[in-house]
Amino acid sequence: MVSLLEKPLPIPGGLVLDSHKSESLQHPMQALPLPAELIIPVSQHIGTPAEPLVKVGQTVAKGELIARATGYISAPVHASSSGTVTDIGDYAVPHPSGLKATCIRIQTDGEDRWHQSHDSTDALQLEPAAIRQRIMEAGIVGLGGAGFPAAVKCSTGLQTTIELVVLNAAECEPYISCDEALMRARPEEIIAGLRIMRHALREPQCVIGIEDNMPEAKQALLETLDKLGEKDITVVSVPTIYPAGGEKQLIYSLTGKEVPSDGLPTDLGILCHNVGTAAAVYRAAVYREPLISRIVTVTGSGVAQPHNLEVLVGTPINQLIEFSGGYTEGVNGLLMGGPMMGFGLQSDDIPVIKTTNCLLATTAVEAPAPQPALPCIRCGKCTQVCPAGLLPQQLYWYAHTGALDKIQEYNLFDCIECGCCAYVCPSHIPLVQYYRFAKTEIWEQERQREKADIARRRHEFHEARLAREKRELAERRAKHKRALKDSPAKDKDAKKAAIQAALERVEAKKSAARKADG
Repeated sequence: MVSLLEKPLPIPGGLVLDSHKSESLQHPMQALPLPAELIIPVSQHIGTPAEPLVKVGQTVAKGELIARATGYISAPVHASSSGTVTDIGDYAVPHPSGLKATCIRIQTDGEDRWHQSHDSTDALQLEPAAIRQRIMEAGIVGLGGAGFPAAVKCSTGLQTTIELVVLNAAECEPYISCDEALMRARPEEIIAGLRIMRHALREPQCVIGIEDNMPEAKQALLETLDKLGEKDITVVSVPTIYPAGGEKQLIYSLTGKEVPSDGLPTDLGILCHNVGTAAAVYRAAVYREPLISRIVTVTGSGVAQPHNLEVLVGTPINQLIEFSGGYTEGVNGLLMGGPMMGFGLQSDDIPVIKTTNCLLATTAVEAPAPQPALPCIRCGKCTQVCPAGLLPQQLYWYAHTGALDKIQEYNLFDCIECGCCAYVCPSHIPLVQYYRFAKTEIWEQERQREKADIARRRHEFHEARLAREKRELAERRAKHKRALKDSPAKDKDAKKAAIQAALERVEAKKSAARKADG
């Protein structure tokens, strides 16, 4: 049985960092004007990319399905506004690799015309299967950054009993405030979405975990729960420490339970969703609206007016920067995400996607020039701050020497790449880069091993087929040879029988003739 602690636990390790959230929260959230063009990638989620359904020159409406999911771990993609498809091809997208991916470009017509009407439904009267279907059709993915298809998570309750749903409101990384802005502005949608997910998961216990430095957001949630008379959803403040918003870390803080190494929260009967995901579930289940917009924090010393914007998916990032007053003189880079886990963007001429939570325009304040790495002095600071309880210096050593088999013995894949170890390293070693490299190499080895296994199985099948065909041919030849060997004797016997029968017929005729003459 999963139960909440009376008092949340501080997470192991972690860092106390300046939040820098007030800069983007000093102004109310705004909606970005409709862009002239949308660039919509077909892959904005973990899993298989969606398959385009539209053609160049085709007119589409807002919310219309333009790319369908192609597997169980996949999510459909919809047009964020009405207009005309101008191209389907490879374009730069937000990704650490900087590689291009398939995108559908739409020239908007300014009408923002919906594909269908969106009459409201009492989602709590729907069957759980119908709710899951609406979530899947809406293309909702985790809006906390990972982008895992939400319908797959909500289907987990079919195989595993979910006892606790944790709504993650612990927006722990500095500068990012999109979730807090949503909680302040639309707490009703968040609570409604959580109630719908609870209904789809057969009424588990529900808790909202929020960092204790968000009093206004917490108050907005509590007032909404009180207004609705909702007694079965608890709001719990957790200590403000980075990365308390990590899924495993938040679960530990609230319940005292540790997700098993290489395991999932569902192994404990727990499911975790982001507050933005809950709001999107509400829109999908009640109004059948697909996920075509999200809130993005635009912030940093490199932008003139930090704030939170509601943005259509596919909007070029440069339009968000322009709406925010443009870059300041000292800007030296642009990150998607925060300063700890975000990644650099090579250009701002790329689109906002479903997992774009923050755009951080940096100056030397947020992103000072990296210092040259020095040898590890084994000070142990990295171990002290690791929230996953790992041994970062051992992981670094094995990654550095290419001992990929050995590094997995130290639970490499439990690393959440939060960057705490690199932040405190006095030798300025880019530790997370080594861990990412090791993970990528291991994944590549597994892919090559899988390809080799497939090739081996094909070869074995081919050899077995050849052996079977050779055996069957030998059996046919042996049968034919036996038939040829037996045929002379059979022919001789047949001839004797035929002659004997002929003689008997002749004798019968003669006998009949004699009787007639007599």
